[in-house]
Amino acid sequence: MKTASSTTSSADITPFSGEVIAHTKLWLERAVIGLNLCPFAKAVFIKDQIRYVVSSAQTPEELQADLMAELELLQQADPEAIDTTLLIHPDALRNFLDYNDFLDVADAAVEELELDGEIQVASFHPEYQFAGTDIDDISNYTNRAPYPTLHLLRETSVERAVDAFPDAAQIFDKNMRTLQQLGLDGWRKLLGEEDQLKQS
Repeated sequence: MKTASSTTSSADITPFSGEVIAHTKLWLERAVIGLNLCPFAKAVFIKDQIRYVVSSAQTPEELQADLMAELELLQQADPEAIDTTLLIHPDALRNFLDYNDFLDVADAAVEELELDGEIQVASFHPEYQFAGTDIDDISNYTNRAPYPTLHLLRETSVERAVDAFPDAAQIFDKNMRTLQQLGLDGWRKLLGEEDQLKQS
């Protein structure tokens, strides 16, 4: 497993994992934060409290081991240093249905480590599809990341963020309006400047 975060040195970042992290940060900046899809994301991004982990897992079993290690690390870490973790796994569970099935495994891992109520796992995938939607339905893009990703969140941070945003329950509806106005072409243009990223 290759990792990179504010708590590791640049020596831990391979060219591949560095590219994956850069692409993920671009998505965070332009889509998640830029479109305000998650009003809670900006603060931890600016404070460099996000741990980015690029897993080399090829199988669900290998990913499960990485997930459990990261759950334990997040639970033990100082929240001021690591508030949340993005476990990015480019080579495992590329098929969304397989990924979706794995979410039960992720929830079971949280329970096995007795972290239920302390840490939760949110899901992002480049082919994310909500039940009852078409594959190209713009609503799916709220959960579409450049790579399959498991987002590990502290429950206390989620609760604190919700308290700070009284209209948190309306975020989904607002996101739908934002994405419908943007459209698929607008989304692709928003995240399509890969040449600029590679030169930076």
